[in-house]
Amino acid sequence: MLPGILSADLCSLIGGVDRYAVSVLWELGNNYEVKDVWFGRTVIRSAYKMFYEAAQALHDGKDVIEDIPELQGLDKSTVQIKLKELHWCIDKLMDIARHLKSQRESGGAVQLEGVEVQVQLGDKKEIEDLIPKQPLEIHETIAECMIFANHWVAKKISQTFPSYALLRHHPLPHQEHFDNLVHCAKAKGFSIDTSSNKNLAESLDRCIDHRDPDFNKILRTLATYAMSNALYFSTGSLSRDQYYHYGLALDRYTHFTSPIRRYADVIVHRLLMASISNGDQSEMLGNKELQDLCEHINVKNRASQYVQRASQELFQSLYFKDKDPDTHESCTVDAVIFGLRANGVLVFIPRYGMKGAVYLRDTKGLVVDTHGETPQWIAGSLVKGDYAVTVTTIHGTTKYNLFDHITVRISVSSSHAHSQRLRFNLVDNKPHQIYQSEDEQTTNQLPVRTNIVQEVRKEAENQMASSENNEDELGSNFSELKLKYGQTNENISMYSLLQQLREMGLEEDML
Repeated sequence: MLPGILSADLCSLIGGVDRYAVSVLWELGNNYEVKDVWFGRTVIRSAYKMFYEAAQALHDGKDVIEDIPELQGLDKSTVQIKLKELHWCIDKLMDIARHLKSQRESGGAVQLEGVEVQVQLGDKKEIEDLIPKQPLEIHETIAECMIFANHWVAKKISQTFPSYALLRHHPLPHQEHFDNLVHCAKAKGFSIDTSSNKNLAESLDRCIDHRDPDFNKILRTLATYAMSNALYFSTGSLSRDQYYHYGLALDRYTHFTSPIRRYADVIVHRLLMASISNGDQSEMLGNKELQDLCEHINVKNRASQYVQRASQELFQSLYFKDKDPDTHESCTVDAVIFGLRANGVLVFIPRYGMKGAVYLRDTKGLVVDTHGETPQWIAGSLVKGDYAVTVTTIHGTTKYNLFDHITVRISVSSSHAHSQRLRFNLVDNKPHQIYQSEDEQTTNQLPVRTNIVQEVRKEAENQMASSENNEDELGSNFSELKLKYGQTNENISMYSLLQQLREMGLEEDML
C-alpha cells in the first residue's frame, strides 16, 4: 500500500474534490451491450462519499440520510430529490452488474467461496470479537465493475503490445485435484462435473441442501482448494490459448483498478497510457524483462498471501488466548465435518470462518467417547470409511459422517518452539445450536462502518487538539518550522485519520 498521504488523500475519491484518474468509459446499448469504449486521463469530482453499507441500505429502501455527509444541512425537499437521484443511480449500477455477472456465468465463470474475518476492536483496541464479513450485493456490484474494467484494459494493451503486455491468467486445474470435492458432494447424493468451468459452476449451483446453508459454501471452498494459482505473465512468454482466465471465464484479464496497492497495476497503467499516446515507447520493458518482473511479482504475491493467513491466525489466537475454554461461551461452537482422517476429522467453524482438525484418537491409541456427560478418552477402535469415521468403545458406536454438525471447544495451544495455535476438541457429536435464520445472521454483523469511522475521526480531532497544546510547550515558532520543512497541516490533511484507521485495523471501503 502506498503511504497514507497518497492512498487516503491524493489518490482517494473525496466528495466535492477534483482528483486525477485514468478511466475506462463505455457506451452501452439498451441491453447493456458495449457500443463503444474509451480510455484516457480524466478528472473526477465525486458527488457523494459513501460506504458499502450505506449504499446497500439505500438500495434496500432504508433511511441513510445521516450516513451521507453531502446531504447534511439541506432542506427536506432538496434531500428527497437528491436521494431519489442517488437511489436510481445505485439501482442502475446494480442492474448493469447483474447483467455482466450473468454473461460471465453463462460463459462458465465459477463462483468460489472464501471467508473474510473482520476483527472487532474495543475502546482500548483489544480484540472484542471475530466476525465473518457478511457479503452484500453492492460488494458484488463493485467487483463486477472492476472485473469489467480489467478485462477491457487487458484487451487494449494486449492488442497494442502483443509481445510485452502484462496480463493475468488462471490455468486449467488438474482434474485429480477435484477428487476430494467430487467425493464430498457424493456423500450427500450430488454429482460434480469438472470437465469444464461451465459444468463445474452449474454443478455447484445444484448442490443445495435447504436444511444446511453451510453445505454449498463448504463445497465451493473445496473447489477453491482444487484451483491452480492465477499468475501474472508477459504476453510474449505464453501462447494465446494460455491467456484464458479459468475462474472468471474471460479470454483476457489483467489488474488495472488498484494501483495504490498493487505494483502490477502500476505497470498496466503505464502500458495503457503508452497504448493511447503517440509518445516515445523505447523505454518500455521488453518481453524478457517484463516476464522476469512478473515472476518476481508472483513470488511476492504468494508471500503476501502467507502473511495474510499468518496474520489472521495470530488475531484468532490473541482473541482466544485469555479465555477459559471450559467456561467462556465464545469457545464452544458449532462445527461442520468436511474431511475424514485416519485419526479424526477436519471441520469448518462457520461462526469464526475457521478450519482445522478434531482428533478422535490420540497418540496413545485411545479414542474419544461421547456417551457420557463429558467426552472421555478410553480404549476403543476407530475406522475410517468412505463417507464417515466410526468410533467404537464399550459404551457403543458413534459415527461421524461428512457434513455432520458437531460441537467443538476452541483453546490455544502454547509452545516454546512454535507460534501459538488453535486447538479444536470434541465436546459432543451433536450440533451446538440450531442454524441461524438469515434475519438473525444480518443482526450479527459489525456496526455500520460509518459509525466506526466517525468515532475514529472524533478521536483524531481530540489528538489534534492535544497536539496544539503540545506546540505551546515546543515554542512559539513551532508552527512556522513545520510549514517551512513541508510537514502537512493536520487541519487540512486526512493523514492523522489514516494512522488511526491503520492502528485499529480497519479498512474504509468507499464507492
